[in-house]
Amino acid sequence: MAPLAQLSLTALPGIPRVRAGDDLAAVLGDALDAAALLPAAGDVLVLAQKIVSKAEGRQIALATVTPSQAALELAARTGKDPRLVELILSETDEVMRVRDGLLIVRHRRGWVLANAGIDQSNIEGEDQALRLPRDPDASCAALRERLRERYGVDIAVMVIDSFGRAWRNGTIGTAIGASGLPGLRDLRGRPDLFGRPLLTSELGHADEIAAAASLLMGQADDGLPAVLLRGLPRPERDGNAAELVRSRAQDLFP
Repeated sequence: MAPLAQLSLTALPGIPRVRAGDDLAAVLGDALDAAALLPAAGDVLVLAQKIVSKAEGRQIALATVTPSQAALELAARTGKDPRLVELILSETDEVMRVRDGLLIVRHRRGWVLANAGIDQSNIEGEDQALRLPRDPDASCAALRERLRERYGVDIAVMVIDSFGRAWRNGTIGTAIGASGLPGLRDLRGRPDLFGRPLLTSELGHADEIAAAASLLMGQADDGLPAVLLRGLPRPERDGNAAELVRSRAQDLFP
């Protein structure tokens, strides 16, 4: 009888509020130790974007932002704070869609999302905003190395955020950074159950992990920004989340 396929996800309790300059690798290691979770090769540590952004100093007070003319015009069309719109534009390559209360942009890292991922929820202080990490793949690689040094094993690290999706209601956990596993798995050429080769199957591997982890993290006052996933088959290669971004040349809905 074949062994049962199993996957476990454990939200790390007791992670304190993270602030700019905190040693996030040490915070995560202490939380793993307190929960008696010794990392093992093949584990994946999935992190909510907010704790990474906060540690990297990506929080900003709107009072320090001066809106440009472009921001003022978009603010008038959307009803948003002009200072927030200026922050959105600073992270944006292209404004895709504009309507009352909504600003969809192409982020400078290629993601198409609302407000360039800038958020004002679960942030201490009045009139504060939090931007996404500058380079989430690099953030994951650095944390992965620090944790390898601490525990002597190589685990994968991911950063995720909640993205909306075209033609679907609701947000879903989405990978914006990864190190130690492929973001995208190419299954083309592998046989199906009847021996026919798969022709078009590419799996958003990191996004599937992100969606699973976000079920435990929650979206409101849950306070569970890190999830340890165990039981995935060892990845066939290293990779990152950038490989999940569809190129503009392949974009069928510009």
